[in-house]
Amino acid sequence: MAPMQEIGTLIVQTLGSLYLLVVMLRFLLQLARADFYNPISQFIVKATNPLLIPLRRIVPGVMGLDLAALLLALLVQFVILELSALILGYGLINPLYAVMWSAIGILALTANIFFWGLLIMVITSWVAPHSSNPALMLVRQLVEPVMAPFRKLLPDMGGIDISPIFAFLALNVVQVLIKHLAASAGMSGAVSQLVMGI
Repeated sequence: MAPMQEIGTLIVQTLGSLYLLVVMLRFLLQLARADFYNPISQFIVKATNPLLIPLRRIVPGVMGLDLAALLLALLVQFVILELSALILGYGLINPLYAVMWSAIGILALTANIFFWGLLIMVITSWVAPHSSNPALMLVRQLVEPVMAPFRKLLPDMGGIDISPIFAFLALNVVQVLIKHLAASAGMSGAVSQLVMGI
């Protein structure tokens, strides 16, 4: 790979993946009904509004799902994939494949967000259980919908919460399924490196 190709790919993938992460966080935080007035939530809203507000005029929300944010995430992933392929000299990827691979990438990114969110929550529950840090509060609010079903199913263990173990197990199962889905969709090693989240 030539130096300019490597630099171009690095810039596109770094900036694109950061923005994609912010868009997905907006979708997931709205889904979890996280604190809108949290400073990090405010940053996420301001960073995504310029592209999201015009999309909302075309794509309305359905039953509390911000479909415009999902479409924006898909478009961002699609652009990252196509630009990276062009920079590397592969040419344009078939749009149908690019959309399919982008959707798989978004699923993988969502699983990764919950995985790292759970890990942060578990560590901070031991180190700083009553922290009022805005980032930690947002992480707790984000992962609570994933934890709630396991907390309901598991009996009280005398103050020790073992639901994260089962949540991690479920997320690992989801990640295995996504990897097999990616393989069956024709995402080879080279392509999977271009898709965020895989």
